[in-house]
Amino acid sequence: MTEATIKWICDELIPGLPDPLEQGMCMTTGSNVNSNNSPSVGGLRTMKILYSIGICFYGAFIFIASFFNEKAKLLRIGQRQAFKLLKEKADPAGGYVWFHAASLGEFEQGRPVMEQLKRDQPDVKILLTFFSPSGYEIRKNYAGADIVSYLPLDTPANASGFLTLVKPTKAVFIKYEFWPNYLLALQQAAVPVFSISAIFRQEQVFFKGYGKWYLDLLRTFSHIFVQDKVSLDLLENHQITKASVCGDTRFDRVYDLFTQSRQLPLIEEFVKGSPEVIVAGSTWPKDEELLVRYLKLHPAVKLILVPHEVHASHISGISGLLDGNFVRYSEATNENVKNTNCLVVDVIGILSSIYRYANVAYIGGGFGVGIHNTLEAAVYGIPVVFGPNYQKFREARELIAVGGAFSIPEYLILETRIDSLLKDTKAGKIAGEYVKQNTGSTSKICRFLIQR
Repeated sequence: MTEATIKWICDELIPGLPDPLEQGMCMTTGSNVNSNNSPSVGGLRTMKILYSIGICFYGAFIFIASFFNEKAKLLRIGQRQAFKLLKEKADPAGGYVWFHAASLGEFEQGRPVMEQLKRDQPDVKILLTFFSPSGYEIRKNYAGADIVSYLPLDTPANASGFLTLVKPTKAVFIKYEFWPNYLLALQQAAVPVFSISAIFRQEQVFFKGYGKWYLDLLRTFSHIFVQDKVSLDLLENHQITKASVCGDTRFDRVYDLFTQSRQLPLIEEFVKGSPEVIVAGSTWPKDEELLVRYLKLHPAVKLILVPHEVHASHISGISGLLDGNFVRYSEATNENVKNTNCLVVDVIGILSSIYRYANVAYIGGGFGVGIHNTLEAAVYGIPVVFGPNYQKFREARELIAVGGAFSIPEYLILETRIDSLLKDTKAGKIAGEYVKQNTGSTSKICRFLIQR
């Protein structure tokens, strides 16, 4: 089971469950390898059996959860139907460059690489697989890939059958994906495997005394493109040398979104004449409580609230906080947006364009398991504010260090900080410059992939 899988179970199926990886727990995965990066005979069979047993338990867990959780149900059905979809759509000759993303965030990191590969090599065939329904259900019609599918459960039979069916020429795993049976099957088939936008921390299971099997799994990669030197040093300290610092492809993605951002007439009508506009993206209830409190005390401010989830019960909760004094984007007109200081965006797909209208951006999730995408906002040259749980995100730490972002642990600090940022343009300029200076990793990765 991968790190992303465990996080998904904790975050989406069982909200509030502590992260097992941060509590010192791990799944024993992979195999022992020798100094030549080849699997050793000793221990391989035992570890594959143990891992496969764990995968069976995981499959049973998803099956049970599917009766109570819609995302688990989508995952179970999607995984079971993956081979049928692939048999219908896959070219019998194979030859795919296979990209695998855990969910939507990882897809956004891989997207610029897929799209530049298509530009550089128009005849390349791309297969995109997802683990999470949160990624697949939103991007199943993504035009940049020839086939989009769920990844079948990571059993030896599925891994072998999958590779036989699609015959990939290369495999690209994005950020946190490390599926043992697929990686071992790819190695056995002599298919080059790459990890892009990877990031490693000392507290991860790879670098624990009991995590050798998991660390050995990294040796199956032909090359690992890491985001920073800390990650590279950790790998090199453990004798993993086929790696290089290449940055984070998300910078290229958000810069592309910035250059392609749309004008939104209803948003323009809402913010017209206001010098103080807050755009709050991917918010959760705790974020919304703080923001609404601020808005009620500062009625001249315009707040555009873009919740992470737009289902009816969440919007109802927001309505209660606002005493019904807001307009839903799906019901907005040029007239009714003039009579409110809060616009709640209850549609998906336009957040990255909405940030262009902000003086300050608030990024949600920082009072939960972690913040959402800060770069989508920072690229517009606006300061970024978020809650206290940001430490796992390199870009958030670096934005704070240079003065383009600020963490707020409670309301009084939020109020003081937003008051000052609405009158100051310096922090926003710093944030925008930070993003621009970190673009370019996509081109480096694509050049490497084309040569291999």
